Amino acid sequence: MVRPISIIVVTWNGASIVRQCLESLRNITDHPAYEIVVSDNGSTDGTLDYVKSLPGVRVIENCQNLGFVRGNNAAMRTVAANRDVVLLNSDTEIIQSEWLCRMQATAYSEPAIGLVGCRLWWPNGKLQHAGSYMPSMSLWGQYIGSGEKDINQFNRDREVDSVIFACAYIKRSLIDAIGHLDEDYFTYYEDSDYCLKAKRAGFKVFCCGQADLIHLEQTSTRINNVSQPAMHAESREVFRRKWQAHFQQARFKQNLAWRSTIGFPTGYSRSSRALLKALDQRDVRVAYQNLYKSDPGSPNVEPPLWEHDEIAHLPVQRIDPRMPQVVYGTGDLFHRNTGATRIGFSMLETDGLPAEWVKQANRMDEVWVPSRFNVDTFANCGVRRPIHVMPLGIDPNYFNPDIRGWKDPHRFNFLSVFEWGERKAPEILLKAFNDEFGQHEDVGLICKVMNQDGAVDVAAEIAQLNLRPDGGRVAFSLNHIVADNQLGALYRSADCLVHCSRGEGFGMPVLEAMACGLPVIATRWSSMVDFVNDGNAYPLDVEKLVPARAKCPYYKGFRWAQPSYEHLRELMRFVFENPADAADRGRIAADNALRNWTWGHAADKIIARLDAIGDSGTVR
Repeated sequence: MVRPISIIVVTWNGASIVRQCLESLRNITDHPAYEIVVSDNGSTDGTLDYVKSLPGVRVIENCQNLGFVRGNNAAMRTVAANRDVVLLNSDTEIIQSEWLCRMQATAYSEPAIGLVGCRLWWPNGKLQHAGSYMPSMSLWGQYIGSGEKDINQFNRDREVDSVIFACAYIKRSLIDAIGHLDEDYFTYYEDSDYCLKAKRAGFKVFCCGQADLIHLEQTSTRINNVSQPAMHAESREVFRRKWQAHFQQARFKQNLAWRSTIGFPTGYSRSSRALLKALDQRDVRVAYQNLYKSDPGSPNVEPPLWEHDEIAHLPVQRIDPRMPQVVYGTGDLFHRNTGATRIGFSMLETDGLPAEWVKQANRMDEVWVPSRFNVDTFANCGVRRPIHVMPLGIDPNYFNPDIRGWKDPHRFNFLSVFEWGERKAPEILLKAFNDEFGQHEDVGLICKVMNQDGAVDVAAEIAQLNLRPDGGRVAFSLNHIVADNQLGALYRSADCLVHCSRGEGFGMPVLEAMACGLPVIATRWSSMVDFVNDGNAYPLDVEKLVPARAKCPYYKGFRWAQPSYEHLRELMRFVFENPADAADRGRIAADNALRNWTWGHAADKIIARLDAIGDSGTVR
């Protein structure tokens, strides 16, 4: 569908910036039915003369600075009733010929979509905006993805809370339903306000994942020597008066207390952050408390959450004892649950559970685990409370086949991501690869290894393996933490993930790699069998179950799998020599993961369970 569009650009001095915007707009944009409307707010530096000189540009002279809101409204009132409107900042630069067609296609992909934003980039190539959101406590709007290195994240159309009006496609049906921008605002917050009104009227707000613009940001205030903080604070106060009740009470449909950890880069923290973010996006009010705060020797304060703005407000919430409460951590800490409905959420990689875990699990009202493997383990070990599967997941914005990696075109690279220790079976992996391949072959194994606190002498353990000097080449990345928002690029830089662990509570690297479209070799045992099968991966045979000898006391007396060395060699050779088959399984894996195993799916299962439990809790 092609509909006529009016692109409105509000100007107030800054002639050179305006020239860059309009020249890129006029020279690059490929759309058969758009007009440009410049609404000038009393420019005195030659900007007005310049825009009036441009053929085909319609100019509205406002004679004074009306502000962003009234300047846009002045132009919107002159737009014909059959036209959609695009609001475009004068400090943007068009870099794609198809940007407008793509935004229009997104806008009309669903009848309910009323407003569409796009990905905005800083000139340094880092992401500025892929949608925005409003933390319920601070009411200080935040950009999604801001500051992240470009790996083509957020590359798909998706619904968001709001978008900033540096570039916003507004359908005529939405304008007819809710009118123009609210003139209680001079500038700032008008975009969040308008998106909220759109949602209240039954429309959806989307971010187009294939439309990209460069945005300089706050150029007008700098050029005109205006106090941006003062204007922002004034508009924020207007927004607070209008919407505070919505964000602190009316928005939420359910309440949940969550005790875990969210501030660390690994373990329960990483999945906890993702779950809480997904729940918050689905209007579950989460009151969070650090599960380990009272432990002797443990820090009372978690690391700063500035990298996780979308959940940074959670520690401010008060836990009401009437709420359903989840303790998400090891089973020996379930006793710290103080909720009206007590839920213990945990997992383990062996075929048994410590007696203390079983004892505490049976004091809960119910138990959550991420896989069927854990359901069987908990039940077989004597847990008699109801056990429900609450899977973990992946973020499709960062893990999908369109994420940009940096593959070596001259070498096939296997990748393995693990923490060094018995459970991950590094000796089997390294021996199998080194024995199966030779230096003369264009194939390598990259091991991204974590060795917490230097617990193991990795070099010494590798030396004991007596790897062949002329065998397959192995490269190590030791204790290098990759940000969550960059991990997808790591997977996309490899040709196959190998994960020959002896047991997994869930197996996050496997699912993330699958979502990225990688063929995966993974042990056919423990929680991974919920999403790894012969159709979408290369399951690795288990020779037998063996006693867990790791130092962790939770494993004492229990067993886990012994992956087959011979079968691992066979699978790696097959994947290396059959790239077409591997690519087919990778495509199937990505489709399965993105359709069924996202954090959104996980949050929906939790919400359905909370509906069944009932929620009498209130937040004060």
